[in-house]
Amino acid sequence: MLLLDSSAWSRLLGGVVSGARAEAIAAWMEAGELAVCLPFLLEAGYSARSAADRKALMVRFAELPRVAIDGEIERDALQAQRELAEIGHHRLPPADVLIAACAHRAEMGVLHYDGDYDLLAEHTSLVFESEWLAAPGTL
Repeated sequence: MLLLDSSAWSRLLGGVVSGARAEAIAAWMEAGELAVCLPFLLEAGYSARSAADRKALMVRFAELPRVAIDGEIERDALQAQRELAEIGHHRLPPADVLIAACAHRAEMGVLHYDGDYDLLAEHTSLVFESEWLAAPGTL
């Protein structure tokens, strides 16, 4: 099971992902193997082109499993940000830190196209699979 990040979603919507990979991800969505969380939903809503577009996206995402943010996830995110600050990387986007904390708590990976998740997986106590949508630098 993977949490969806907007870096992957925007590229999927943009049609820049190869046919086989895009088809595999569509199958994961259909099977309920991709999940969402509040930071992703807020980013997706922010990126919508209109109220109707936002509504259609939210209807689509409502069909996916959802990881709710609780006190443990909040603590994990703050701890990860502290750990990153100690090595000089505290300026990662808060949404990425929260998504990684959600993945850690839910024992999921993150589907993304963003090097921040490798940094989070390597330099914090968060444990999750960093799943690149495509090889870095290829999209």
